[in-house]
Amino acid sequence: MKKIIAGICIASTLLSVSCKKDFTNPSAAKEDDVFTSTQAVTAVAVGLQRIYSTNRAGSLYNIVTANGFSTNELLLRNEGNVPEFQLSVGGGTVDGTNTILANIWANSNKIIFDANRVIDYANTMDDKAYASGLIGYVTIFKALALGNMSMYWQQAPDSAGTLTTNASFIDRVAGFNKAIGWIDQALTTIAATAPSTGFMNNIPKGIDVTNTLKALKARYALFAGNYDLALATAQSVTLKPALMLYDPVFPNPIWETASSTNNVWQVIDSTLGLPVGLRPDMADKRVLYYTWIDTTGNAPRYKINGFGRNNTTPFPIYIAGEITLIKAESYARKNDLTNGLIELNKVVTKKAAEDSLGVGAALPAITGPLSQAQLLTAIYQNRCIELYMSGLKMEDMRRFNRPLTERRRNFFPYPFAERDNNPNTPADPDF
Repeated sequence: MKKIIAGICIASTLLSVSCKKDFTNPSAAKEDDVFTSTQAVTAVAVGLQRIYSTNRAGSLYNIVTANGFSTNELLLRNEGNVPEFQLSVGGGTVDGTNTILANIWANSNKIIFDANRVIDYANTMDDKAYASGLIGYVTIFKALALGNMSMYWQQAPDSAGTLTTNASFIDRVAGFNKAIGWIDQALTTIAATAPSTGFMNNIPKGIDVTNTLKALKARYALFAGNYDLALATAQSVTLKPALMLYDPVFPNPIWETASSTNNVWQVIDSTLGLPVGLRPDMADKRVLYYTWIDTTGNAPRYKINGFGRNNTTPFPIYIAGEITLIKAESYARKNDLTNGLIELNKVVTKKAAEDSLGVGAALPAITGPLSQAQLLTAIYQNRCIELYMSGLKMEDMRRFNRPLTERRRNFFPYPFAERDNNPNTPADPDF
């Protein structure tokens, strides 16, 4: 992956075509010309959220789909949807031709590339309040991009490469730590100069930049096994979600591709894909938050609800329950079982009215004492339910040492578009 391949190509449908630097649109501004005004750079920054969050080729749809099939959250509706079909079978059927994986990979590299250019421009600006907003905002999507590659692949790109050199790769845990480093740089910038109201008025609503950066830092610290940092950071996060908002022009991509058609995939059923012993309690209100029962006889019986029900339904970057469960798991990993159970029960007993998005189990509290293993199992179960269709379950299954038989892939193969252009691409995992 040379820089031009990472930065220019978003090509789920262009896998047979190599991306070239001389690919130009004669009616568009030259790429370098875009980075010469604050207004234009802001448009590039906002474009990163659009790349991440909208349409079937965007990161969000592909993350939810790849993770969902690999962890048994989803039900395939039509085998003619070849990339989804491959993921639903899993194993060796999933290879470097899979366009869902190619979309995640290409989008992630483009987001990092463009975010770096925005940050470079922001560092030259005289208006430091506007610049800090730009840096913080694009770092959200830059960190998500590297975090996603580190969740789904054994190694992630360490750099975007140059025109003459190929990108090197780092271990996935190093990828999480690198994302944390980016977040820390952005938080330091914001602490020095708060983002201006003018900047905040020029980006989509729904995202508190500082709070979202802290939430992602807590997430990736947990994934990296740094439980002290995960706990300390989670405790600094205000328990409100960060939302990617939609409208009829740019609709929710889960609704657009899956919910509205009923011809690609649906939710699995009321088990949410969990094995016997971990399935939701029949009284758990979250089941009918994330699913709805179709009584018209139109198969399947259980259909997508939650964050994919309608065209304008917001989709969260994180929800309050994730932050509480990060605290619970961090305490449990540190063998502070008392505080771990206290935090877990905040999620277990929470009612819908107590959550800004209406996510609430409304179950009785779990009574102790629990062993560390029992507490971690209960935390895993509640992460799977509370964070259903969030794209995080594949990472969770590895971290909680769930049996390989419970998933269809452990890590993904590298897209051929990367392998064909970069001899540094690591070997594919066996499963």
